[in-house]
Amino acid sequence: MDEPSAARPPRPKPAAERLLELWLFRARWLMAPFYVGLVIALAALLYVFGMEAWHEFSHLTAKSPEQAILMVLSLIDLSLAGNLLLIVIFSGYENFVSKIDTGDDEDRPEWMGSVDFSGLKMKLIASIVAISAIALLRSFMRLAEGEAIDDRTLGWLVGLHLTFVVSGVLMALMDWVGGRSKH
Repeated sequence: MDEPSAARPPRPKPAAERLLELWLFRARWLMAPFYVGLVIALAALLYVFGMEAWHEFSHLTAKSPEQAILMVLSLIDLSLAGNLLLIVIFSGYENFVSKIDTGDDEDRPEWMGSVDFSGLKMKLIASIVAISAIALLRSFMRLAEGEAIDDRTLGWLVGLHLTFVVSGVLMALMDWVGGRSKH
């Protein structure tokens, strides 16, 4: 009588298949230069932030309260873009290349190592929505100061922002439905 299939040891894979799988697994390291490039982009963003801060702070005494708020919004916008890059660098590297070994460093962000691809998408869309909201707020503030902004530009800004918001809600809904179907 035949033994149950659960008791049989698995058949060894052919050597060609094992070699292919090994090379496919090692191919993940081809992503590492992308993350190095994003680190360089983060450094470039820091340079832009520094130049913007220097320019804005050097004219601080001549700014109206509204102009000061616009200055702060510009700096927050750059900061959010930097945060976004950092999230993509850390999460992408840890999800697709290798775990980042920081030892017992107490400064390691709590979310590192726990943000999966779904979480990364949500953080990404949330950052894009925040950046879009700041751009929209900046335009409304300029309008309030009497600066002329044509209706078409304002319409595009509102439309794009709503598109990002709806996309984020739909992505969250898809993740929620996908999570419920696993249970």
